[in-house]
Amino acid sequence: SDELLTSVGPRNTTMMVTEFIILGFGDLKELGPLLFLVFGIVYLATISGNLLLVVLVSTQRGLQTPMYFFLANLSCLEVCYTSNIVPRMLVDLLRTNRVISTVGCIIQLYFFGALGSTECYLLAVMSCDRYLAVCRPLHYPTLMYGTICVGLAIGSWVGGFTVAAAFQVAMVSSFTFCGGNEIDHFFCDLKPLQKLSCSDPHLVNLVCMSLTVLVTLVPFGLTLASYWRILSTVLHIPSVTGGQKVFSTCSSHLVVVTLFYGTLILVYAVPLAGEVPVLNKTFSLLYTIVTPMCNPLIYSLKNKDVKEALKKLRI
Repeated sequence: SDELLTSVGPRNTTMMVTEFIILGFGDLKELGPLLFLVFGIVYLATISGNLLLVVLVSTQRGLQTPMYFFLANLSCLEVCYTSNIVPRMLVDLLRTNRVISTVGCIIQLYFFGALGSTECYLLAVMSCDRYLAVCRPLHYPTLMYGTICVGLAIGSWVGGFTVAAAFQVAMVSSFTFCGGNEIDHFFCDLKPLQKLSCSDPHLVNLVCMSLTVLVTLVPFGLTLASYWRILSTVLHIPSVTGGQKVFSTCSSHLVVVTLFYGTLILVYAVPLAGEVPVLNKTFSLLYTIVTPMCNPLIYSLKNKDVKEALKKLRI
């Protein structure tokens, strides 16, 4: 009988989980229709605003510069990023059966990681572009021409999706789900999945730490260094109005960078956020819904070129 227990025991504990239940905002059932309306409006505004920027950059000659080319890439990315999560979240708000297959969950997590990684690289490229425009204005046209810009954009996308694929391979090969299948979140995120896993978390944590350095710390360090040099250059400009004019071209991007990295740090670097599901969901809403909506607003409200392009489009 002891032999039977030892042979059957492990098989039961490593039972394959074929689907997960997304708990989402299940504790706010009565607010489901209201949340659906609010998040639905925000989602439509996000898609419309970002696609409008892509159309403007594609059709208006005054916006066909490296800075706006990268901005169009960022807008495309934001459309994909928010569409990976929000449509399913909206459906889940109106139904009780919030089941997602294991494969579906892993696919959602992959695109979440891939698009998030791509955004880190793209924001770093955009900060380098601003650094060259402000600190190396004479060399800027020869350093940031069409082929280089396309290469940097493609590199950001390929790099983001490759890093996410490496992480996914490590996660799938090391995660074993045994028993529990309720994800206390509104999408398949890493931390809630780790809580359901009965595998040794050390390998995944090691891979996560390594990829975090590649995905966030290196691009973030590059972004900080670029803006440090820009600030130093602006402070040495004798004319106050000249300095303000130069820095105004970078301020929109700086706000976007602050929003993106600020929300990521709140969710993944603050220990309390990961342990308290309500905090985790609240902060996650910031970078999955609020930030993608704010990006086109920030660039259009603070940018004369975009405002002029909008007027021409209306005409």
